[in-house]
Formats: sequence, C-alpha cells, structure tokens
Amino acid sequence: MNSKLKGNLAMFVSKTFSGFNENALRYLLPTYMSACSGVLLRVGFATGFFWLLGLFKHHKTAPSTARQRLGLLALGFICVFGYMFFLLKGLTYTTPVSSSIFISLQPVCVFVICLLIGREKANALKVLGILIGVAGAIVCVTTQKTSEVASNPMLGNIYCAASTIVYSIYLVVSKQFLRTLDNVTVSKWTFLGATIAAAPVAFITGWDAPVLKMAVFSAPMLILLFVLIFPSSVSYLLIDVGLKNLTATVVSLYAGVILIVASVVSYATGQDHFSWWQILSMVLIVLSLWLVEFEERKDTPAPSTTQPAKH
Repeated sequence: MNSKLKGNLAMFVSKTFSGFNENALRYLLPTYMSACSGVLLRVGFATGFFWLLGLFKHHKTAPSTARQRLGLLALGFICVFGYMFFLLKGLTYTTPVSSSIFISLQPVCVFVICLLIGREKANALKVLGILIGVAGAIVCVTTQKTSEVASNPMLGNIYCAASTIVYSIYLVVSKQFLRTLDNVTVSKWTFLGATIAAAPVAFITGWDAPVLKMAVFSAPMLILLFVLIFPSSVSYLLIDVGLKNLTATVVSLYAGVILIVASVVSYATGQDHFSWWQILSMVLIVLSLWLVEFEERKDTPAPSTTQPAKH
C-alpha cells in the first residue's frame, strides 16, 4: 500500500474513533467516573495494551537508547497526561461539539509551534488563517451559555483549549521520535510516563469510578470498554502510523473528522443544542484550516523525480 494512502487511512479511522470518543466521554463524565479517574483508566489500559503488543513485536521493534526512553517518558508524563487531563476536565463542563471545535484547531497550533521553533515560515495568508482560527475559538468561548448540557461552558472550553495546545506539542515532538523508533516503542513508553503522572493525581483527588461496579453488558461499562480499547489504544497506534507517513500538519488536519462525527452524534442524541454561534465558530475554524493548509501545500516543494518523497 502507498505510504501516503496508508497514513491517510490510518488517520481517518483513528479520528473517527476519537469523534465517537467525545460523546462517549461526555456520557460517562462525571456521573460514572471523575475526570482524573477516567484519565488513569485510559492511560493505564493503553500502557498495558502497548507493552503487551511490544512483547509480541519485540523482534520487529527498533532498539531504543536510555536517553530516548527517558525522553518518551517525559513526553508522556507532560503531554499525553496533560492532554487527557485537560480534555476530560473540559468535557465534564462543556459539550462534545465545543470540545471538538477546539480540537479542530490542532493544525493551527501545530503550525504556530513549528513557526516558533523555525520549521515553518509565516506569510500573510498563514497569519490571517491563525487569526481567523483564534477568532473562531473566541466566539465559542464567549457565546456558549450554561445549560442542562453544559454546566460551566467557559471553564470547560478553556480546559479544551489547553488540551489542544498540549496535544499539538505532542504531535510535533513524537514526530521526531518516530523518525528513528517504531510506533509501539514510542507508545508504550509515552503511555507509561502518562500513567506515572496520572496515578498519584487520581488518588490524591479521590478515586471515583462507579462504572467499574456495573455489569459488563450495562451501557456505561460497554461505553467505557469502547473508550479504553479504541480511542485510548488502537487510535494512538494509528496516529503513529500517520505520523510515520505524513507530516505533523497533515496529521493534525484530521482533527476535523472529530468535529464532524461529534457534531452529528451530539445533535442526534441531545448532548448539545443547535446554535448559530457554534456554526459560525465552525465556519471560522474551517476557513482557518483551509488557509493554513493551502499555504502549506504551496510552500512544500514537489518531490524529486529521482528521489523518493520524504514525509
């Protein structure tokens, strides 16, 4: 399979899972589990998943140095834990649609980070795209009101904005590790770092996960199992496949799939109410993404006819 096709297919499936994840987490939070307990459940399960997978793929994995493993642990401790903590805290107070609006800003955040570290160049249209994306986020934060589907939308949206920034940093940094390491090695060490961070936070704040006391085939438990198996584990495996075959900016663009899936499910199930302000926010962010990506493609040199394209 063509490497670009493989990367794009992996990202589409991964972000479809993530879209449903927004609605699944909102269903579970905070009635069936607290945000901090939910983070530990997610990263703990994923850690076991990736380490078990690593045992089966041990002979195929690239060797890692002690320095690389420490770097991956730190990446997981800060970015994977930080992203999930802010996301779950945000979804406790706001709606999946609003959360997804901020997630859709990942390409803009990735571009800004790459700009700050000298890997991207700015021009007028890219700067305009960034400003439009920020305007879309501001519209979402300032216009959403407290309701039965959002107990404190401003606080929740601020948490979601923080999760997007942290996750964008994760994409940029993990891309560098994936140049020399396989995706299983990267995932098992980053999630171990996230678990090390999540465990004390969950128990200091008070363990709260009544969902674990429910029957296996009850709706909350089935939804939790979906969250643990697909968005928390399989999805990250697919993201690493995407990062190996695509640029970090292109990978981040698939956050738009999350917005589409979460919006459709939210409006269909009553997890959010239709709002023209939300639609305006979505339009601004989509325009922002188009401007940034359009300019990104213009600035990316065409691959040589004698050399394989690098991703």
